[in-house]
Amino acid sequence: MNRTSEHRLQALIFDVDGTLADTEMAHLAAFNHAFAEMGLDWRWDVPLYTRLLSVAGGKERIAAYWQSLGDMPREVNASSLQQTIERLHEIKTAAYEQAVNDGLVQMRAGVLPLLHEAAEAGLTLAIATTTSPVNIAALLRKAMGADWRMHFQVIEDASTAPRKKPHPMVYQQVLSRLVLRPQDGLAVEDSANGLQAACAAGLPTLITPSAFTQGQDFAAALRVVPDLSDVQLAQLRQWHTRHIH
Repeated sequence: MNRTSEHRLQALIFDVDGTLADTEMAHLAAFNHAFAEMGLDWRWDVPLYTRLLSVAGGKERIAAYWQSLGDMPREVNASSLQQTIERLHEIKTAAYEQAVNDGLVQMRAGVLPLLHEAAEAGLTLAIATTTSPVNIAALLRKAMGADWRMHFQVIEDASTAPRKKPHPMVYQQVLSRLVLRPQDGLAVEDSANGLQAACAAGLPTLITPSAFTQGQDFAAALRVVPDLSDVQLAQLRQWHTRHIH
């Protein structure tokens, strides 16, 4: 057996937010909606939210911001901190789902054609994300139809991988469920946290930066491309083979 056949590309593993779709402005608006609904005087702007994206997970992001304020809002005592975070995230998730249903979130260029090409070629498709199952379902149901789950053999998310990126847990769990060697897969990410998580799991990683992750450190990436509009499967296979060998 030659070396190429030993390590051929068998699976594509996708992050969701910022990778499959331009979601972050809708997430930002949903967070601010939740704050207003709860009577908090918090208002995240784009520069602040860009910094907060270094914290993976919506609940974790709220908690990190709250901690950064240095004191608790008067309306909320310390004992109800976690309950308040849970309620904020619940309102935020509902607002985000409504935005998706209203057509305010678009898939990124080239994503759907590449998914279809890979599936037709017999590659396994999987998702590795720190977002919630509700968010994933809302986005992909709108973009791919009611049977969207059939396109992905494995989906790991915030409900199944409690250690968020940059920890590699979510990718390790995908690889385990697929019974796949890391060198036979390829991750697609948009952020430095995602790149770190995928690389720590041993996965070659393609980066498509979003507006919120431009300028992050992607030195460890297999390739960095603006989006997937000019990326075909043959090119991915070529990049993957060169990286492995």
